[in-house]
Amino acid sequence: MAFLVDPSRPPGPVLAPPGVYAPQADTFLLARALYREGPAPGMDVLDLGTGTGTLAICAARKGARVTAVDIAWRAVLTARLNALRSRQRLTLHHGDLLEPVRGRSFDLIISNPPYVPTPPSEPSDGRGRERAWNAGPDGRATLDRICADAPRVMRPGGVLLIAQSALSGTDETLERLAGSGLTGTVGDRAYIPFGPVLRSRLPWLRESGRIAAREETEELVIIRAERPR
Repeated sequence: MAFLVDPSRPPGPVLAPPGVYAPQADTFLLARALYREGPAPGMDVLDLGTGTGTLAICAARKGARVTAVDIAWRAVLTARLNALRSRQRLTLHHGDLLEPVRGRSFDLIISNPPYVPTPPSEPSDGRGRERAWNAGPDGRATLDRICADAPRVMRPGGVLLIAQSALSGTDETLERLAGSGLTGTVGDRAYIPFGPVLRSRLPWLRESGRIAAREETEELVIIRAERPR
């Protein structure tokens, strides 16, 4: 069991069964950025890689029309159940990132995608719970696709919020967003102790120079990008 975080309401529980990414520090950091954008009635919001549906439900609670997508059927079903439990309406799609919403446009896109650098010995497109974080040797397998494709479904003045680790290249994301015509900035930062996944990869991460020998915390960032009007 995990919890929704909404500063204007008491927290509510969401189900996070095995195989579905449970809300964690990156989720809550992204939720804070989401609330600053002011989702409201009349706004169309897209949640890419919705997982438990936590962020989608947060936006729906503010009255926004919310569409949520995930490539894992278990996540789609979990988000649907959590939406019912929270008495919020979501439009849910099973599919790969933007494929299910081609031809539509949105005022706000939020995404907490896989971004953990993954040793070559491990698959980047695992079929289990690892799919929620494995993202190739540089951690950018999904990030790069979002940077390239998200602007195509953003309305003029629309905003994109992405959560990622600094290990997967904050500057690289900003540069790619700029190349796609968006203006990006780092809106939030947080430093957290290494979690179980990073701890299990410390030898490889240190040997490859991605983490310093005595480094013990991970920097999480929320990148905010806007499409010109």
